[in-house]
Amino acid sequence: MDSMLISGIPPTSLLVRGGLGFYNPSIASMDAVVSFTHHPSTEAPERMAVGFASKSMDIDPHFGNSQEHCMKKVVFASLMVLTSMSLVTVPSLRAQDSGTIQIKDPAEFNAYQTAYTQTDPKAKAAALEDFLKNYPQSIVKKAVLDVLVDTYQGLNDPDKELTATTRVLQIEPNNAQAIFLSVYIKKGQCAKTSDAQTCDDAATLAQKGLTVAKPDATSADDWKKYTTTAYPVFDSTIALDDAISKKDFKAAEGEYKAELMLFSDDQSKAAGLADTYQLAESYAQAGEGQDLVNAIYFYARTWDFAPPSFKGPIEKKLEYWYKKFHGKLDGLDDVKAKAALTTFPPADFKIAPAPTPAEQIHTMLTDPSTKLESLALSDKETILTLGSKDDADKIWAVMKGQQTPVPGTVIEATASVIKVAVTDDAKLAKVADFIVNLKTPLADKDIPAPGFEFGLQSKGGQAELDGTYDSYTQVPAKAATPATATTPATPATDAAAQLVLQNGFVQPEKKKVVPAHKPAAGHRPAAH
Repeated sequence: MDSMLISGIPPTSLLVRGGLGFYNPSIASMDAVVSFTHHPSTEAPERMAVGFASKSMDIDPHFGNSQEHCMKKVVFASLMVLTSMSLVTVPSLRAQDSGTIQIKDPAEFNAYQTAYTQTDPKAKAAALEDFLKNYPQSIVKKAVLDVLVDTYQGLNDPDKELTATTRVLQIEPNNAQAIFLSVYIKKGQCAKTSDAQTCDDAATLAQKGLTVAKPDATSADDWKKYTTTAYPVFDSTIALDDAISKKDFKAAEGEYKAELMLFSDDQSKAAGLADTYQLAESYAQAGEGQDLVNAIYFYARTWDFAPPSFKGPIEKKLEYWYKKFHGKLDGLDDVKAKAALTTFPPADFKIAPAPTPAEQIHTMLTDPSTKLESLALSDKETILTLGSKDDADKIWAVMKGQQTPVPGTVIEATASVIKVAVTDDAKLAKVADFIVNLKTPLADKDIPAPGFEFGLQSKGGQAELDGTYDSYTQVPAKAATPATATTPATPATDAAAQLVLQNGFVQPEKKKVVPAHKPAAGHRPAAH
């Protein structure tokens, strides 16, 4: 039987649209959707070269081979559309040699011919799947799978496209373009579902994509074009997995930076803008990798080049973190201007941090207009808690020996000592920041229960606790400690001040006097 030689199958071009997606631990509603659409104007005309003189058909031996595959254009866009649908070319990796593929079985050849020449995409996909089912070991199996990948792209069916690229990788585990398309789709699934296993699978394949060597038959120029497109996607996918699956934002920062380093400053304004935002988000997360100066810079750069409709939400985050770090909004316009110039902050980029609470307290106490005696009790306690020892002693010199009401929530009480939470922080933590030693012990029936609220007699005759300031202690903040074999875990605690008062006494609640009812003028009691 004469063999059938296959040649002349042309490459095709597809326009692929996909949402690479965002992860924001603070905005859980942000989702990502990946969609693929075929662009009919980019499909090349068929170039069938048929020669039946020897009952054979010649087909280009490089047809469909993903290492020598068709030219594709990929549109990357974030869910927030931070970039305006910029085209990125994924070049074909064409071999530089030649050869032929021989189909010796006429029935197999006819099935192949029937499947390939289908004009309806759904019918073509079904016919190609049937061919692979009926001829699982066909010599053109790889070529058929490549056509199937393109067909599912045209049908906007990324799930089935992924099954096709997965089968390509079963035949050629290092197939660069199949790795790229698989990573691209899996990354979209990761961003959409936040499923840890999906994200891990995408990242593992992306790591492999970064290590796959250039095929011998691919030119250096074609390989350069391929890696220019694929490597940023691989770095971005690994970063997304670090953030979503591993919650390792420091590692995510490294991957996002590696990605952005692959772009020029101009390219990063569009192709890299979505992940510039993601880098800002990673830097803003609490933990080892938190760096608010870098977070502010990358939020500012995202704001600089975002479409107008997205500047508002980005600016809110930018202003929040800038004010949190700097204390106020002065100088933010200068940060925006600097961020517009380069992808990464220059070496001399700095933002002055806000004054520490101790510095702010010192400034207030040295202001001639500040009257220490007139400060509210909560302000005095803040100074005692967060001020320097010298400043705390300064306010304590005004307070010591003074009698004061102690409005707050009872934490613990005995006949001779009442412990009260006065500040909101103390109430929330259910710890006493005021300890009042009573001058005269209370009767058992008069001891207040935990949770009882002392107020001010001047405000509606509420029960009031009074005492005279005697001493104070600054309690520094403590970090949380994990449990050990012999000790339980302890939670983190904020800095506090504990005040001790002497000569305490309780003024009971004043009972409201109900006035006696008097008859109206002119009214006479009924006669008996």
